[in-house]
Amino acid sequence: MYAITGITGQVGGAAARALLSAGQPVRAIVRSAEKGRPWADLGCEVAVAEMTDAPALARAFADTAGVFVLPPPNFDPAPGFPEARAENAALRQALEAARPARVVCLSTVGAQAAQPNLLSQRTLMEAALRTLPLAITFLRPAWFLENLRWDLAQARSRGVLSSYLQPLERAMPMVATADVGRVAAELLMQPEDVRPEVPHIVELEGPERLTPHAMAAALSQVLGRPVHAEAVPRETWGAIFRAQGMRDPVARIQMLDGFNEGWLCFEGADASVRKGTVGVLDVIRSMRD
Repeated sequence: MYAITGITGQVGGAAARALLSAGQPVRAIVRSAEKGRPWADLGCEVAVAEMTDAPALARAFADTAGVFVLPPPNFDPAPGFPEARAENAALRQALEAARPARVVCLSTVGAQAAQPNLLSQRTLMEAALRTLPLAITFLRPAWFLENLRWDLAQARSRGVLSSYLQPLERAMPMVATADVGRVAAELLMQPEDVRPEVPHIVELEGPERLTPHAMAAALSQVLGRPVHAEAVPRETWGAIFRAQGMRDPVARIQMLDGFNEGWLCFEGADASVRKGTVGVLDVIRSMRD
């Protein structure tokens, strides 16, 4: 039995479907029974637990061969990340109690960075869980290609990709959520031993690195109209994010600076980074449809 948190999202759902396709039993961990019904219809067990409810999580993790930990995304956290700290404490307590044979945690590219930024939430998660006496793998994927979803409407109507990733000529590692979920499932099922005293880190990117210009060209190809990339001036970011409803955009701006300045990057050598197979055109087509 494999327990999957975040199963209603793209990565968790992809991991669960990969496990089901391999004939493995899956326990869907959801926040309400209603959210679990589609997964129950696919033959999954359903467990209801909030990510801050350690006893409920421990029950959901019990008697499993593996657990996929996927913390809920928080794009507008309070300063100091109190929400992530509360989730991390509950996760640690639950995993200590349940002692699953294997744990795979969705982390992020750049989790090793010391500079504070939005992705520091995953840095804190790794720090909270890495000392557990369990076989833990931290899966660190690149920037999600599905972030292009927010650019589709403008690209279709105006032919513009407004890019916060800069300069526009710089290629960035990116990955599709389908690849992330598939690799997470593979890591859960892998027969090799992961030594508890040495947390395993797997870094993952897609088949090619992309510049904003290349992403604009891909949008143009799929949408059937010219699309060009434009850099969003950095001095406007704070006002834009606040207008979108963010309370405190500092962490998000720090994250974008980290990617643009190069300190949010893979920790290992490029040759050690695992490669996915789903490309940008496939992702854009799936979102367009």
